[in-house]
Amino acid sequence: MTENVISLKNVSKCFKRYDRPGDRLKEIIYPNKKLADEFWALHDINLEIPQGQTLGIVGRNGSGKSTLLQIIVGTLTPTTGSVDVKGRISALLELGSGFNPEFTGRQNVFFNAQILGFSQKETEAKFDEIAAFADIGDFIEQPVKTYSSGMFVRLAFAVATSVEPDILVVDEALSVGDEAFQRKCFARLQSIQEGGGTILFVSHAATSVVQLCTSAILMDSGELLLAHTPKVVISKYQKLIYADPDKVLGLKSDIRSLNQLTKQESDNNLQQDANLESTKAEVKPEQYHSKSPEHYDEFYDPGMIPSNTVRYPSRGAEIINPHIETLKGTVVNHLIGRQDYVYTYSVTFSRSTSKVRFGMLIKTISGFELAGASLKASSQCVRYVEAGTTIVVKFQFKCLLNPGVYFLNAGVVGTVDEDLTYLDRCVDVAMFRVQSCTESCGNGIVDLLIEPCLTVVNSDSLVKKASTEVI
Repeated sequence: MTENVISLKNVSKCFKRYDRPGDRLKEIIYPNKKLADEFWALHDINLEIPQGQTLGIVGRNGSGKSTLLQIIVGTLTPTTGSVDVKGRISALLELGSGFNPEFTGRQNVFFNAQILGFSQKETEAKFDEIAAFADIGDFIEQPVKTYSSGMFVRLAFAVATSVEPDILVVDEALSVGDEAFQRKCFARLQSIQEGGGTILFVSHAATSVVQLCTSAILMDSGELLLAHTPKVVISKYQKLIYADPDKVLGLKSDIRSLNQLTKQESDNNLQQDANLESTKAEVKPEQYHSKSPEHYDEFYDPGMIPSNTVRYPSRGAEIINPHIETLKGTVVNHLIGRQDYVYTYSVTFSRSTSKVRFGMLIKTISGFELAGASLKASSQCVRYVEAGTTIVVKFQFKCLLNPGVYFLNAGVVGTVDEDLTYLDRCVDVAMFRVQSCTESCGNGIVDLLIEPCLTVVNSDSLVKKASTEVI
């Protein structure tokens, strides 16, 4: 059984807020006199994290995510409850935390490594690796107060991950920096995962959480609202942040009930939930319209419907009936690779608007964004739409995907109070399966139209071997 490296039992955190600085002193002198307002940032948190798990933590601003991490790291103490952390922990919390702005980058590397338990000699052996990963050149010898935010996070991430922590805590740090550095950071996180390290990952980027994490929790108003698989947690999080204010309480109650159900499930059941959509999309052999053992027709299965669709609140438009059609107009959700299809939906406008744009997105079961389109060019968008208008949107595409189940998004953007914003958006609104293509020898996700080429060299033994393999 995997050991828990982080355990929180009935953890709550209260901050006191005073109207005047002198009230704090008065309260110390007169302990029976309460002069502060109490703000409970965390309420009765119970959480166990096993070794090797990558836990995604999501929630709206002010939900208690950072407070939770600071208690785990040890920079804050809980008001009530207990915290048990086993192993060396390294953290990237607020940008610049743990760095002295007057020290050079080199001095801060040694200073931080010492805090994390490394000796001078061990840090010297690691320094070249840290400097190479940060890749900030001669700025390593300059005071960090002269650094840009991107340079700062490069060095901080290099130090935090190069000391080989048992537990790594990352709080939104990867949102800073260019795409190439972010990719390098994710590669380093994956290396820590492969080495059996535990990672706590806070991010507002839903795709990153789904891709990177093995489990996730949803925080809201200091409460651990839901612990489940990343895809389920992200789905509920998106519903929560875009819900109408008068529906939030009811939605939170529904999410809590799902969390209670999850607590009764085993880890095996949670893993099965992660593959729920794939299981639902399985097609029985008798559903195929077979012409031969290796050929299937396109067709529509009415039971193939996503269970975690998220719809943004409408702001003057409604997306209707998103689906895929053949070029002849037949509705299908079982596609054949390398064929052409049309993803289409209608949009009805309940208010007049301008600069209207439409979009679509294809994702994997894990939530990875494969490809999409957005009508951004001036020749593609609609300059003005009157209330009561319905527009049919069509995106023609070639299905260059290998066999598997995929999900679709749809969105429409327009002007509201002179600002461009979503008028309506649907996440995981439709799904489809790509069937086998006998002409493809590819694997992975994308079909690159690879054509095999076999060349027989002029040797009797090799000719015989090659002929046998081809047969």
